[in-house]
Amino acid sequence: MTLNLNPLIAAGVMASTAATDAVYVMFNAAVTARRPSRAASWSALWYLLSAFAVISYTGNSIYVVFAAAGSWIGAYFSVRWLSRSDSKATPGGPAALGNPPV
Repeated sequence: MTLNLNPLIAAGVMASTAATDAVYVMFNAAVTARRPSRAASWSALWYLLSAFAVISYTGNSIYVVFAAAGSWIGAYFSVRWLSRSDSKATPGGPAALGNPPV
């Protein structure tokens, strides 16, 4: 068995993995903070960074656009839904906790 290691590809894989994980952390922070637009944007970027999987499975890069759009929509409405359920559970709504209304 021979190791054909291309340093440029290895560096690219490491950089893309680091970027994907960093965006994932930012996505989770935005969800935890109940920031639907930020969470949706981080989610879409997360899918764009991992688009190679979509391209390799389908062979057509146009599906990346649909994956990113679906990710944005899903994250946005999930966080909006979570924010609304929090405001219903808190007497006085989120403003009572010192948070400005959305």
